[in-house]
Amino acid sequence: MSMIINNTIKIEEGGGGASSEELISQIRNILNAKNSWSNCNDDAAVFSLGKEKIVFTTDAYIVDPIFFPGGDIGKIAVSGTINDISVMGARPIGISLSLVIEEGFSKNDLFKIIKSIDSESKKAGVPIVTGDTKVTEKGKIDKIEITTAGIGLAKNIINNNGIRPGDAIITSGNLGEHTIALLSERFNYKTKIKSDAKAFNAEIERVGKYLNACKDPTRGGLAANIIEMAEKSKVAIHLDESSLPYSKETKAITDLLGLDLLSLASEGRFICAVAPKNADKVLAELKKFNRETRIIGRAVKGNGVHIKTKFYSLLPVRKPIGKLIPRIC
Repeated sequence: MSMIINNTIKIEEGGGGASSEELISQIRNILNAKNSWSNCNDDAAVFSLGKEKIVFTTDAYIVDPIFFPGGDIGKIAVSGTINDISVMGARPIGISLSLVIEEGFSKNDLFKIIKSIDSESKKAGVPIVTGDTKVTEKGKIDKIEITTAGIGLAKNIINNNGIRPGDAIITSGNLGEHTIALLSERFNYKTKIKSDAKAFNAEIERVGKYLNACKDPTRGGLAANIIEMAEKSKVAIHLDESSLPYSKETKAITDLLGLDLLSLASEGRFICAVAPKNADKVLAELKKFNRETRIIGRAVKGNGVHIKTKFYSLLPVRKPIGKLIPRIC
C-alpha cells in the first residue's frame, strides 16, 4: 500500500514562522534567478543604476478584519511597502496599487479604504503612481485583497546581516500592538490599544546613517525577525527581560489569549542594530517620534538569541512554529 503524502498548503506556512520560512525557501529555489539583483533575501531587492541603487519590494494584504482600531487594510498596505523600502536605507519614491474586489462589496467601504491610502501616502510623501483594479464573483475572495509594490533610491544599503558584536539593539517603540488591535476587533475584546501601523520613512531618514542593520518585525514578530538578523549576521543577541518592548495591556491580553508575546506582529515599528558610540544619538532622535524607543539588548560573539532574566540566566528564544495568527496583514 502506497503512503499518502499531504501536499497541500497549511495556514502556518503564511504566518512568518519556521514553516513560512521553509515554504519561501522552496519557492526561491525554484525561481533561483537573481541576475543583476542583490539583497533578494532581505525586505527588498536592490539593483545598481549608476551612482544610485534602486530598491524594489512588493506585498499582498488579506487582513481580517479590514477595519480595526488605528487603521485599515489600506493604511497597512501603503505603510508596509514604504517600511520595507525604508529599512533598506532607501528613500521611497513611488507605490503601485492593485485591488481585487469581491462583487457586492460596499462602495462606501471601498472609498473609505482609498481615502486611507491617500492619507497615508501624503503623510509619508510617497505617491501612488500606478495600479490595477479587478472585480471577482461573490464568494471567490473575502471582501477585498490589496497588492502593493514600491521603489526607492539609495546610495548606501542597510543590510539586515550587518549586526556586529557590541551593537545595541533598539526598537522604535512598543511592539505587538497591531496584532492586539486586530484581535480585539476580531473577537470584540475591549482595549485601548490601537494598531501601531504607520510609515516610518521619516524616522529612518533621521538615523539611517548610524544603522548597521534594520528590519520591521511584521509576521513572526520580534522572535522570528531578530533570530533571522542574528543568524545572517553570525552573532548572538542577548535581550534584556526588563526592557522587552511590550505594554502592560499587550502582555495581559497575550496571557489571556494564550499567545506567544514575542511572535506578535507590528506594522509601524522597526528593530535596528547600532554601534555603541552612536546608540545615544539614535535613541535621542527616535524618541522625538516615539517616547517608547529603547535599547532592548546587545549583540555578542556567538550564536542564537537569548533573553537575560532578572536572575541573570539566559533563556533561548525560538523561531515561532505551528499555527500563528492568520491574516494580520
